Order: sequence, then C-alpha cells, then structure tokens
Amino acid sequence: MSLLKGIVDSYMQKVSGIEEHCNRCLRTKRWGGSVVLMVVDAAFTSIGLNYFTAVVPKIEEFNKKFVESGKVKDLKELAKADANELRNVWRNQRSWTIAKNIASYLSSLASDDKTALRTWASNANLEKWREDPIGRIKGVGIITFQYLRMMGGVDTVMPDKIVKKVINEILEKAGSEPVSDNIEFVKKAEEVALTCGYRPVELCWMTWLVQPEGKRMRMEKYSSILSKI
Repeated sequence: MSLLKGIVDSYMQKVSGIEEHCNRCLRTKRWGGSVVLMVVDAAFTSIGLNYFTAVVPKIEEFNKKFVESGKVKDLKELAKADANELRNVWRNQRSWTIAKNIASYLSSLASDDKTALRTWASNANLEKWREDPIGRIKGVGIITFQYLRMMGGVDTVMPDKIVKKVINEILEKAGSEPVSDNIEFVKKAEEVALTCGYRPVELCWMTWLVQPEGKRMRMEKYSSILSKI
C-alpha cells in the first residue's frame, strides 16, 4: 500500500493544480459550461486524433461559427443541425452522427442541457454500458461513454490507451498485475485512486497531462488552454 501510494504521489506531484480542472469537469463546467461543446468534444475525441492540436482548435471553431452565432444554442438544436453545414468545421461524418444522436437522446431527458447530461450520467451503469441508450449509439464505445459520464459529474476514469498505459505502469512498478479488460481496468483504477487519497478523475487527467510533447510536459505546454477545457 505505501509503495503504491509513493509511486502514485510521484506522478501526481508533476501535475500540481490538476484539482481545478477536475473540479470543473465534475461540475459540468468544461467549455464554459456548454454541454453542446462537451458532446461535440466527446464525438471529436472518439476518432483518436491529438486532443490538444487537432480537437481543441476545431471545437473552438465550431463554438464561434455555431454556438456564439446563435445557430446551435442547445442540444435540441445540435440534434437538428444540418450535417453538411457542420462538416465545414469538422469533416468526419461519423463524429457528427455520434454528436447528433447523443444530443437527441440527452435532450429528451430534460429541457436544461446540464440537467439532462447529469441525470443520464448519474443513472448510467458502467457494467451495462452496451445496453445504455448512449452506449447503443453506433460509434460510441466505452471510452466515449466514460468521458461523457465524467463530464456529467461522475468521478471515474476512461479506459483509453494513455490512461491504461500509465496506470498499468504504476501497477507493475508496485508489483501488481496490469489489467487489460476495460471494465475491470476502470474498477481497478478507481480503487487505486481512492486507496492513495485521490479522486479517480484526478488520476485519469494526470495520465494525459503528464505525457511529454516535444521537450515539455502537456501540463506545461498547454497551460493556456487548460483553463477553458
């Protein structure tokens, strides 16, 4: 236990200030509190491009052209938005299909977007994610499912390749077996975080921000962007 905590602490010390970003995520306050942008973020992120250099600039472009202009004010309007027009910002059709289907389902839960996302997230079940109305949407995998739950206020982790790589590295350094199964991995990562005195969401964000890009760590390299997202 003390060995594991020491290893986790050594990683977490590299990303001081991460609590603020995680608080914003769990309060559904990312992207200025726009659930439309959070859904678009999840849909863009699902195709695996670099988050900071490819996804973030395109979300900002979508925000200017559609949200700030008043064309897409809420999830209901995102669900009905013209896909061809949307593709002027982001060409991937699959991403827009995912975003529009998520928006359509969430907007049926409540008239207020934040309430809708948080209601869904608090009721969504990790182990039954494939049976969930959002989990059943074509193109939504467990990673996107977990990402949306986190933005909807659930303190958990996403089993994406970076998160798995770093957490499994920590487990092996502590003398434990790595975990490959996605659901079992999420449970294990949550357990590690809580055992070591951190929130699961903090462990998850740490794995992304501790990555080097060029000669700098992402936490440092993208510090000006982090306050928005």
